[in-house]
Amino acid sequence: MTYTQQEFASPSSEKLLQQVSERIRERNINVLIVNNGKEARQAVLELIPQGSEVHSAKSKTLQDSGIFDTLMDPNQYNALRHQTMKMDRKTQMREIRKLTAAPDYMLGSVQAITEDGILVDASATGSQLAAYASTAGKVILVVGSQKIVPDIETALRRIREYVLPWEDAQVRKAINMGTYVGKILIIEREWVSDRTIVILVREPIGI
Repeated sequence: MTYTQQEFASPSSEKLLQQVSERIRERNINVLIVNNGKEARQAVLELIPQGSEVHSAKSKTLQDSGIFDTLMDPNQYNALRHQTMKMDRKTQMREIRKLTAAPDYMLGSVQAITEDGILVDASATGSQLAAYASTAGKVILVVGSQKIVPDIETALRRIREYVLPWEDAQVRKAINMGTYVGKILIIEREWVSDRTIVILVREPIGI
């Protein structure tokens, strides 16, 4: 099936959303379906105890939903970004790597979910992928229903043809250089029960 740019941004039907959620659960990953970014933010607040150590990937979904700003509130959570931003990249990279690779709670999103429940995420550096895959204590992924695609081939097309151009434009605005797909993580199943939860959002959110 060939997807257009518009289709990559369109919400999934309720029937497909429910089917995909069941396929994800069969892969030992929990699923919660919410209507919009506001409800996603509330769901995250209910999942993470106050004062918990948290880290997050760079994510438009977390920004659009207000989740990122909430995580960065020092009165609510111990966000590792506050600590790592004060550390010296030349002398303390070992400590930074260890902190961000294994937080108690890791928040983020993925760029695509296949209809049979496989999660696909791409990154230039891969900085969030280890935490998603195994090293974080708990993983919470907030994903808009527009990211559901038929198969892995279409997921990779969505990443390269739809997400990457947008990301590249954002990076060029910020640091006057482009980005690329450096590493891709495909999550087919979770080994540890109750470690990972996907919050599926009916309304399109993120990119």
